[in-house]
Amino acid sequence: MGTSDVTDGSATSEHEHVSFWPLVAAVGAGSLYAGVGLLLVGLGLVPTFIPILLIVFGSTGLVGGLAGWLYEAFLAEYWADSHDDRTPLYVSGMLLFLVSDISTFLGGFIYYAFIRVGTWPPSELPPLLSSLVLVNTLLLVASSFTLHYGHSALERGNRRRFHVGLGLTVALGVVFLAGQAFEYYEFVVSEDFTLTSGAFASAFFGLTGLHGLHVTLGVVLLGIVFGRAIRGQYTPDREASVETVELYWHFVDVVWILLVVVVYVGAALG
Repeated sequence: MGTSDVTDGSATSEHEHVSFWPLVAAVGAGSLYAGVGLLLVGLGLVPTFIPILLIVFGSTGLVGGLAGWLYEAFLAEYWADSHDDRTPLYVSGMLLFLVSDISTFLGGFIYYAFIRVGTWPPSELPPLLSSLVLVNTLLLVASSFTLHYGHSALERGNRRRFHVGLGLTVALGVVFLAGQAFEYYEFVVSEDFTLTSGAFASAFFGLTGLHGLHVTLGVVLLGIVFGRAIRGQYTPDREASVETVELYWHFVDVVWILLVVVVYVGAALG
């Protein structure tokens, strides 16, 4: 009886895990948002160095917290475990995160909806629809298919196709970000359309910039998964991080399609 109690207690303690990295990431994200907010609307109210310090501190905390969290969750004891029974837990966690992330984008779309209630079209509206938007959309949609292709190949035990699918997905994500950066350059330089051009500009850059940050994080996560895949750290029974990152990437893809329909096509046709 006593031995059983001791054994059960030790087994329970082995699976208990308390991490401070999520707190670090949360504080970093809050500081980053506060810094950006003060930089945009706090000019003249606070010294410029304060929001800059908050942005640097927040960015460091957010990236460091996510990196530490990722290491503890997926890497620290990977080779010591003979199997991976955490997939349902991490998939559920990612789904909860995505549900909460919907509210972040929803705030931007609500702001855009209020703008559409007023006089339309706005005076600062540039030509939004272009071949670049179409190409970028096709690239991001294709990246979801290549990621699914790679994941399916892993489940069938085909490592070569798994690596090819992942590599193509990372490449497509990088090209998408380059396309979005070029679009911003064209708007700012050729059209004199910037974040401070008006209410529509703030909504446009806010929503597309937020999505761009999500794509950037997704590319980083996919790059980490790709690096681990090359090291042979995935099997059909050990794929928790592959599945969670795939869910995140599909979410980013769906949000972009919604952005194109509502912001790009809706504004141009409205």
